[in-house]
Amino acid sequence: MTAFFITGTDTGVGKTRVSCALLRGLQRSHARCVGMKPVASGCEWVDGRWLNDDVVQLRAASTLRVPEPYDNPYAFAEAIAPHLAAQRANIGIDLDHIESCFHALRQQADAVVVEGAGGILVPLDDHGNTMADLAQRLNLPVVMVVGLKLGCLNHALLTQEALLKRRLNVVAWVANTIDPHMQHIQANVDTLQRVLVAPLLAQWPWQPLNNEAPPAELNLDLLHQAG
Repeated sequence: MTAFFITGTDTGVGKTRVSCALLRGLQRSHARCVGMKPVASGCEWVDGRWLNDDVVQLRAASTLRVPEPYDNPYAFAEAIAPHLAAQRANIGIDLDHIESCFHALRQQADAVVVEGAGGILVPLDDHGNTMADLAQRLNLPVVMVVGLKLGCLNHALLTQEALLKRRLNVVAWVANTIDPHMQHIQANVDTLQRVLVAPLLAQWPWQPLNNEAPPAELNLDLLHQAG
Protein backbone atom coordinates (compact mmCIF):
# COMPACT_ATOMS: atom_id res chain seq x y z
CA MET A 1 0.00 0.00 0.00
CA THR A 2 1.33 3.42 -1.03
CA ALA A 3 0.64 6.49 1.07
CA PHE A 4 1.83 10.09 1.39
CA PHE A 5 1.26 12.95 3.81
CA ILE A 6 0.83 16.41 2.26
CA THR A 7 1.75 19.44 4.35
CA GLY A 8 2.30 23.09 3.50
CA THR A 9 4.13 26.20 4.57
CA ASP A 10 0.81 27.84 5.52
CA THR A 11 -2.89 27.62 4.95
CA GLY A 12 -4.07 28.35 1.43
CA VAL A 13 -0.82 27.37 -0.29
CA GLY A 14 -2.24 24.63 -2.54
CA LYS A 15 -2.18 21.44 -0.48
CA THR A 16 -5.47 20.27 -1.97
CA ARG A 17 -4.28 21.03 -5.49
CA VAL A 18 -1.18 18.92 -4.89
CA SER A 19 -3.13 16.15 -3.13
CA CYS A 20 -5.58 15.85 -6.01
CA ALA A 21 -2.79 15.85 -8.60
CA LEU A 22 -1.01 13.12 -6.65
CA LEU A 23 -4.19 11.05 -6.46
CA ARG A 24 -4.69 11.33 -10.22
CA GLY A 25 -1.08 10.37 -10.85
CA LEU A 26 -1.25 7.37 -8.54
CA GLN A 27 -4.25 6.06 -10.46
CA ARG A 28 -1.94 5.14 -13.34
CA SER A 29 -0.51 2.30 -11.26
CA HIS A 30 -3.02 1.85 -8.41
CA ALA A 31 -6.66 0.92 -8.96
CA ARG A 32 -8.03 1.98 -5.57
CA CYS A 33 -6.87 5.49 -4.63
CA VAL A 34 -8.41 7.57 -1.87
CA GLY A 35 -7.75 10.95 -0.33
CA MET A 36 -8.07 11.69 3.38
CA LYS A 37 -8.59 15.01 5.14
CA PRO A 38 -8.36 14.17 8.85
CA VAL A 39 -9.50 17.61 10.02
CA ALA A 40 -11.41 20.15 7.94
CA SER A 41 -12.46 23.59 9.16
CA GLY A 42 -14.82 25.70 7.10
CA CYS A 43 -17.82 23.65 5.99
CA GLU A 44 -21.33 24.05 4.66
CA TRP A 45 -24.34 22.08 5.87
CA VAL A 46 -25.25 19.81 2.95
CA ASP A 47 -27.72 16.93 3.09
CA GLY A 48 -27.53 16.59 6.84
CA ARG A 49 -23.77 16.81 7.37
CA TRP A 50 -20.93 19.33 7.35
CA LEU A 51 -19.09 19.29 4.02
CA ASN A 52 -15.75 20.94 3.26
CA ASP A 53 -14.68 21.95 -0.26
CA ASP A 54 -11.23 20.38 0.12
CA VAL A 55 -12.91 17.10 1.00
CA VAL A 56 -15.21 17.40 -2.02
CA GLN A 57 -12.19 17.85 -4.29
CA LEU A 58 -10.31 14.92 -2.74
CA ARG A 59 -13.32 12.65 -3.19
CA ALA A 60 -13.67 13.72 -6.81
CA ALA A 61 -10.01 12.85 -7.43
CA SER A 62 -10.32 9.45 -5.69
CA THR A 63 -11.33 6.18 -7.33
CA LEU A 64 -12.43 4.52 -4.09
CA ARG A 65 -15.57 5.50 -2.20
CA VAL A 66 -15.42 4.92 1.54
CA PRO A 67 -17.68 5.76 4.50
CA GLU A 68 -17.45 9.53 5.02
CA PRO A 69 -16.16 9.36 8.62
CA TYR A 70 -13.11 7.45 7.36
CA ASP A 71 -11.84 10.00 4.83
CA ASN A 72 -12.87 13.04 6.93
CA PRO A 73 -13.13 12.13 10.62
CA TYR A 74 -13.54 15.75 11.79
CA ALA A 75 -15.46 18.47 9.94
CA PHE A 76 -16.20 21.83 11.55
CA ALA A 77 -18.39 24.68 10.39
CA GLU A 78 -16.11 27.64 11.06
CA ALA A 79 -13.06 28.36 8.93
CA ILE A 80 -10.74 28.85 11.90
CA ALA A 81 -7.86 26.95 13.50
CA PRO A 82 -8.84 23.30 14.06
CA HIS A 83 -8.53 23.35 17.85
CA LEU A 84 -10.66 26.49 18.08
CA ALA A 85 -13.27 25.07 15.71
CA ALA A 86 -13.34 21.89 17.78
CA GLN A 87 -13.77 23.87 21.00
CA ARG A 88 -16.67 25.83 19.59
CA ALA A 89 -18.31 22.58 18.44
CA ASN A 90 -17.69 20.95 21.85
CA ILE A 91 -15.77 18.15 20.19
CA GLY A 92 -12.30 16.91 21.01
CA ILE A 93 -9.93 15.94 18.19
CA ASP A 94 -8.68 12.44 19.03
CA LEU A 95 -5.48 11.41 17.27
CA ASP A 96 -6.17 7.75 18.09
CA HIS A 97 -9.46 8.02 16.20
CA ILE A 98 -7.79 9.64 13.19
CA GLU A 99 -5.14 6.94 13.15
CA SER A 100 -7.82 4.24 13.28
CA CYS A 101 -9.64 5.82 10.33
CA PHE A 102 -6.39 5.92 8.36
CA HIS A 103 -5.73 2.23 9.02
CA ALA A 104 -9.29 1.44 7.92
CA LEU A 105 -8.53 3.20 4.63
CA ARG A 106 -5.29 1.24 4.28
CA GLN A 107 -7.25 -1.99 4.45
CA GLN A 108 -9.38 -0.95 1.48
CA ALA A 109 -7.07 1.11 -0.71
CA ASP A 110 -3.98 0.62 -2.83
CA ALA A 111 -2.93 4.25 -2.29
CA VAL A 112 -3.88 6.88 0.29
CA VAL A 113 -3.07 10.59 0.18
CA VAL A 114 -3.47 12.34 3.54
CA GLU A 115 -3.84 16.12 3.40
CA GLY A 116 -3.03 18.07 6.54
CA ALA A 117 -4.77 21.24 7.68
CA GLY A 118 -2.95 24.57 7.73
CA GLY A 119 0.77 24.35 8.42
CA ILE A 120 2.64 21.51 10.07
CA LEU A 121 2.52 23.03 13.57
CA VAL A 122 -1.14 24.07 13.61
CA PRO A 123 -2.61 23.07 17.01
CA LEU A 124 -5.17 20.27 17.14
CA ASP A 125 -6.08 20.46 20.83
CA ASP A 126 -5.18 22.17 24.10
CA HIS A 127 -2.73 19.45 25.11
CA GLY A 128 0.07 20.46 22.75
CA ASN A 129 -0.74 18.10 19.89
CA THR A 130 -0.20 19.55 16.43
CA MET A 131 -0.49 18.38 12.86
CA ALA A 132 3.16 17.31 13.19
CA ASP A 133 2.19 14.83 15.90
CA LEU A 134 -0.39 13.32 13.57
CA ALA A 135 2.20 13.09 10.80
CA GLN A 136 4.55 11.30 13.21
CA ARG A 137 1.87 8.81 14.16
CA LEU A 138 1.07 7.98 10.55
CA ASN A 139 4.79 7.95 9.69
CA LEU A 140 4.28 8.53 5.98
CA PRO A 141 6.60 10.06 3.38
CA VAL A 142 5.95 13.81 3.34
CA VAL A 143 5.44 16.08 0.34
CA MET A 144 5.78 19.74 1.29
CA VAL A 145 3.87 22.43 -0.58
CA VAL A 146 5.60 25.82 -0.64
CA GLY A 147 3.32 28.75 -1.40
CA LEU A 148 5.38 31.14 -3.51
CA LYS A 149 4.91 34.60 -2.02
CA LEU A 150 7.02 37.11 -0.14
CA GLY A 151 8.30 35.31 2.96
CA CYS A 152 8.23 31.82 1.45
CA LEU A 153 11.93 31.20 2.10
CA ASN A 154 11.50 31.60 5.85
CA HIS A 155 8.23 29.64 5.88
CA ALA A 156 9.76 26.77 3.90
CA LEU A 157 12.86 26.51 6.06
CA LEU A 158 10.84 26.62 9.29
CA THR A 159 8.54 23.89 7.97
CA GLN A 160 11.48 21.76 6.91
CA GLU A 161 13.13 22.22 10.32
CA ALA A 162 9.95 21.10 12.10
CA LEU A 163 9.65 18.03 9.87
CA LEU A 164 13.29 16.99 10.16
CA LYS A 165 13.30 17.53 13.94
CA ARG A 166 10.57 14.88 14.12
CA ARG A 167 12.54 12.57 11.79
CA LEU A 168 9.85 12.67 9.15
CA ASN A 169 10.88 11.61 5.67
CA VAL A 170 10.48 14.62 3.37
CA VAL A 171 10.61 13.07 -0.10
CA ALA A 172 9.71 16.05 -2.32
CA TRP A 173 8.34 19.56 -2.42
CA VAL A 174 6.11 21.49 -4.80
CA ALA A 175 6.46 25.19 -5.58
CA ASN A 176 2.98 26.63 -6.06
CA THR A 177 2.65 30.30 -6.99
CA ILE A 178 -0.03 31.91 -4.84
CA ASP A 179 0.92 35.56 -5.42
CA PRO A 180 0.82 36.42 -9.13
CA HIS A 181 2.64 39.68 -8.39
CA MET A 182 5.55 38.14 -6.52
CA GLN A 183 8.88 39.51 -7.71
CA HIS A 184 11.85 37.31 -8.65
CA ILE A 185 9.93 34.05 -8.43
CA GLN A 186 12.59 31.97 -10.16
CA ALA A 187 15.36 33.35 -7.94
CA ASN A 188 13.35 32.29 -4.90
CA VAL A 189 12.76 28.81 -6.34
CA ASP A 190 16.46 28.49 -7.13
CA THR A 191 17.28 29.41 -3.53
CA LEU A 192 14.78 26.87 -2.21
CA GLN A 193 16.31 24.16 -4.38
CA ARG A 194 19.66 24.85 -2.71
CA VAL A 195 18.41 24.91 0.89
CA LEU A 196 15.70 22.24 0.96
CA VAL A 197 16.78 18.64 1.47
CA ALA A 198 14.20 17.10 -0.87
CA PRO A 199 14.00 17.48 -4.65
CA LEU A 200 11.57 19.80 -6.40
CA LEU A 201 8.68 17.74 -7.72
CA ALA A 202 6.88 20.49 -9.65
CA GLN A 203 6.76 24.25 -10.09
CA TRP A 204 3.29 25.57 -10.83
CA PRO A 205 2.30 29.04 -12.05
CA TRP A 206 -0.43 31.06 -10.40
CA GLN A 207 -3.88 29.77 -11.20
CA PRO A 208 -7.03 31.71 -10.25
CA LEU A 209 -9.80 29.83 -8.49
CA ASN A 210 -12.72 28.42 -10.48
CA ASN A 211 -11.07 28.84 -13.86
CA GLU A 212 -11.16 26.51 -16.84
CA ALA A 213 -7.50 25.48 -16.74
CA PRO A 214 -6.80 21.73 -16.87
CA PRO A 215 -5.95 20.02 -13.56
CA ALA A 216 -2.34 20.25 -12.44
CA GLU A 217 -0.18 17.17 -12.97
CA LEU A 218 2.78 15.66 -11.17
CA ASN A 219 5.64 13.58 -12.57
CA LEU A 220 5.53 10.58 -10.25
CA ASP A 221 8.74 9.19 -11.75
CA LEU A 222 10.51 11.99 -9.91
CA LEU A 223 8.63 11.14 -6.72
CA HIS A 224 9.65 7.49 -6.95
CA GLN A 225 13.25 8.55 -7.45
CA ALA A 226 13.00 10.85 -4.45
CA GLY A 227 11.68 8.02 -2.28
